[in-house]
Amino acid sequence: MFEISTLLLYLAGAFLLVASPGPDFLYVLSRGIAQGRKAGVLSAVGIALGLLVHTSLAALGLTVLLQTSVVAFLVVKTIGAVYLVYLGVKVLRSDSAFAPEKREFVSSKSIVWQAMLTNVFNPKAALTFAAFLPQFASHRGNFAAQMVVLGLILCGLAFAWFSIVGACAGSLGAWLMKRPHFTNSVRLLTGAVLIGLGFRLALQRS
Repeated sequence: MFEISTLLLYLAGAFLLVASPGPDFLYVLSRGIAQGRKAGVLSAVGIALGLLVHTSLAALGLTVLLQTSVVAFLVVKTIGAVYLVYLGVKVLRSDSAFAPEKREFVSSKSIVWQAMLTNVFNPKAALTFAAFLPQFASHRGNFAAQMVVLGLILCGLAFAWFSIVGACAGSLGAWLMKRPHFTNSVRLLTGAVLIGLGFRLALQRS
């Protein structure tokens, strides 16, 4: 389906795309620090699932709606921005997630779901995804199938990378939590990061 040289070039480009610091990186980093290694890795799962949604949309050609419709772009980014701000405010108003003895009460499903939604409702991620994948797919074969394969590879790389980020962030968070005077700072920083990501998304132009 793909030439070896094309596949190697894609792998290199996909890794650089995934590893470049951005909203997903900051999100996984902040959740890992605040809620532990498990939360960091689960957030990586959510991000990968979000990219899987983008893969499906790109393969079906639906991402073009965000490229051609200002209204669609505005609706998606507004939902994403409001959701991020909501999560940030929720973090600032409650410190239960930051007490080590209470971390187990944070739903794993909720962590995955929240991470997935933050990725899905980021129109810039969808557009970048749709612009990157087609460069490595050939119209001589089944274009949609190639897009799916390329997307799955990128999702796998994203999961691997962000799992490492989340696990390392969790270790850092565990170290910080042993020092009570850092706990409130971690809560404030995590909330501020999420709210900042929300405003950043809201200010993005189509």
